[in-house]
Amino acid sequence: MVVSALQRCDWGENPALQAYHDVEWGVPLHDDRLLFEFLILEGAQAGLSWETILKKRPAYRQAFDGFDPLKVAAYDEQKIADLLTYPGIVRNRRKIEAAVQNARVFLRIQEEYGSFDAFLWRFVDGRPVQNRWQRLAELPAQTETSRALSRDLQQRGMTFVGATICYAFMQAVGMVNDHLVSCFRHAEVARLAEV
Repeated sequence: MVVSALQRCDWGENPALQAYHDVEWGVPLHDDRLLFEFLILEGAQAGLSWETILKKRPAYRQAFDGFDPLKVAAYDEQKIADLLTYPGIVRNRRKIEAAVQNARVFLRIQEEYGSFDAFLWRFVDGRPVQNRWQRLAELPAQTETSRALSRDLQQRGMTFVGATICYAFMQAVGMVNDHLVSCFRHAEVARLAEV
């Protein structure tokens, strides 16, 4: 079967979104650096489309030192000022400052739990939630779990981690399988959770 003939979720309509949908979205992640990357990118997306952020992702990786939380946590006012002029990223002071603050909290969570992964996945008892949506309109913008994650992160001092951002993050890193049941990735992603 030709890949372009496969049935997918309705939002993977252009090449960038389709590649992201077919390879990354919903795949369970346990790598702290990648989890940090998605946390920062989801916060950067607030008020924008995910397609916009995907296009800017290579520039973000360069601007934010490969999303190394140790390096980002050490950014000072001069580095923030430099990032405000960096081409290719969303040059919003609050979002850049949030990335730095969130890196500092991220490191404290790693210290407390041994890894951000260990902290994060306890919200779903270590296993992805397997949803069975028929239509995109059924997908929630947030859930009780994303609200709990948001509250916890905010109490620790993170920003740009509201319940809706947290749910998008959970979808991205595979804490929930929100591929439609008609999508070829639903069953593939579900099998990844069994490994």
